[in-house]
Amino acid sequence: MMAAITAVVSRKSPTPPILHPSSCDHRCASRFAGLQAGIRQPRPALPIIYNPRRAMTRLLSAALLFFLAACTTNESHLLVQGGTHRYRGDTMGTTYEVTVVADPQYNVRFPFLHAAIAMTLERIEAAMSTWRPESEVSRFNLTDTTDPFSVSPDTVTVFRHALSISELTGGAFDVTVGPLVDAWGFGPPGHPPTAPADAELARLLKRVGWQQLEVDAEAATIRKLAPGASVDLSALAKGYAVDQVAELLEAEGFTNYLVEVGGEVRAAGRNPQGEAWRVGIERPTAGPPTVYRTVELSGQALATSGDYRNTYVLDGQRVSHTIDPRTGQPVTHALASVSVIDPLCVRADALATGLMVLGPDDGFALATEQGWPALFLVRRPDGTLEELTTPTWAQFSAQ
Repeated sequence: MMAAITAVVSRKSPTPPILHPSSCDHRCASRFAGLQAGIRQPRPALPIIYNPRRAMTRLLSAALLFFLAACTTNESHLLVQGGTHRYRGDTMGTTYEVTVVADPQYNVRFPFLHAAIAMTLERIEAAMSTWRPESEVSRFNLTDTTDPFSVSPDTVTVFRHALSISELTGGAFDVTVGPLVDAWGFGPPGHPPTAPADAELARLLKRVGWQQLEVDAEAATIRKLAPGASVDLSALAKGYAVDQVAELLEAEGFTNYLVEVGGEVRAAGRNPQGEAWRVGIERPTAGPPTVYRTVELSGQALATSGDYRNTYVLDGQRVSHTIDPRTGQPVTHALASVSVIDPLCVRADALATGLMVLGPDDGFALATEQGWPALFLVRRPDGTLEELTTPTWAQFSAQ
């Protein structure tokens, strides 16, 4: 139910670029618009950068093989010594951008690195997309059995994170919430925005609940404890993809990079100016996007969630696309957005979702108790914003 809102900010840029959020529910990554990362060379009056949703071709793997075959014909042109390299593309119904700052003595084989990044993202989407009928998640959802279902190590890892965050948040984060999201009109196109009948909600709630899932890491299987359960990992998949690309870069020896997928980011080392990576958090209001706060990241990931770009009015009342899996109802609290910093982007992604459901009172209390660096922006009745930050947030605030 989330909107991931981030931007890379350069101290030398008078008007920093902003990443417009992708309005998301628990299943956001493949449903709504994505954003191009806002990393640019310093220049005057940089524009706000917004990229609408673009579909990723299913022929990516074949294209990559063709690309690599073509590249091998002229190997000498593939080596670049040091420098800053940026790689962009489409994935998971959104976009990605990776910036790598290589040491001067390091020879970068940049076409091969770009291909490796794209193949990493494709591997994750192929396993977890609910829009691909052949994906592991789609095939698991079609099963009507409680037998163990074999999956890849990627899916096992994401399932383990999902169940862990569900337990930490008391069920506020739940990858089985999809039927409720659809029932309220925030699912696939064609479903009118309307409130489901009480009987329908009661029926759907029986299919929702993270306790209906089980994962066996040693056996590399997942299992439904209730045959009717279905899952959508979109609220973690982008964050996990960010982490996997970061691990790829580190395995290749890079220590200075920023990875962004659909607005979720993870940074390490220094930016091209030799400073900590500066990432902007969008003001959660309607209208052109502007930066509300800026944080400095190195060795950390950031995810932001909000509900201010995907709502409708029903009987005079604002209906949020943030659905509480525990009640089946849209949340009614005044929390506009919440940002979370964590070493792992998959955790930051899921925690932001869960805290957005919990709201400014319970969510802030939980984040403070757990020591999570978090920024809560709450709507006041007059339209202004109240800012709540946990004690561990201050260390990341940019001066």
